Amino acid sequence: MTELKFAERLRDLVGGVDVLLSDIWGVVHNGLVAFPEACEALQAFRAQGGTVILITNAPRPADSVQRQLRKLHVADETYDAIVSSGDLTRNFVADHPGQKVFWVGPERDNSIYRGLDPVLAQLEEADYIVCTGLFDDETESAENYRAMMLKARERKLPLICANPDIVVERGDRLIYCAGAIAELYLELGGAVIFYGKPHRPIYERAIALASERRGQPVMLNQVLAIGDSVRTDLAGAHDFGIDCLFVTRGIHSEEFEGIDQLDPASVKELFGRPPRALTRELRW
Repeated sequence: MTELKFAERLRDLVGGVDVLLSDIWGVVHNGLVAFPEACEALQAFRAQGGTVILITNAPRPADSVQRQLRKLHVADETYDAIVSSGDLTRNFVADHPGQKVFWVGPERDNSIYRGLDPVLAQLEEADYIVCTGLFDDETESAENYRAMMLKARERKLPLICANPDIVVERGDRLIYCAGAIAELYLELGGAVIFYGKPHRPIYERAIALASERRGQPVMLNQVLAIGDSVRTDLAGAHDFGIDCLFVTRGIHSEEFEGIDQLDPASVKELFGRPPRALTRELRW
């Protein structure tokens, strides 16, 4: 294993790359403000003929994600399309009409059910659980849900995780996501269906959209993923067979503070399988 490459600019890595699959939260914004240089980098890649698909574990439909991006002043010209774990979860709900849903998550995620008319029920009556997040991610952790998940396991309810992230940045803080509850349920012996990174369906949908935009099938060696999570972005890219540019300013920022090079042992400890390159923040 050789030392990991540190890249200052995206343009040095995109020779032969036609498609970028970019994470949003931690790469394009931090939940409160957009990163202008990252947006400019994606726009520059598109200007030279590339296609940008944003892939996100947001538990909301793509159009809701787009509205949030606009509020943060991320221009529509930054990307070609958005694929969200919320959209994939919606497909599951639509494919199970009439079944009762116990919803775990904040009211702000209610757009995941828009137009679906789900039968919402209490845990004792539900056929399955949809978890979009914590009821109050400012004060709670997965441990607050242990008793609830034990009851769900007793009823052998499948849990549909609409956001496999365990934590995400909100400004300079890390907050818990649906993935934290889903992992707890797995530990307790419950059954979980994950939608979003690092699982294949979100990548398959992103590649299909990129192929539509380009008018021809996209080969995996023409694709570069961008993300800030070892567990979701890097693992998902590796498992799908594509390279990854890892952004260190995101949820792992403390681990990379002051580091400008890594020896092989450190690379293995941090990543297991290393990304193609590291960059502090996305810039052209």
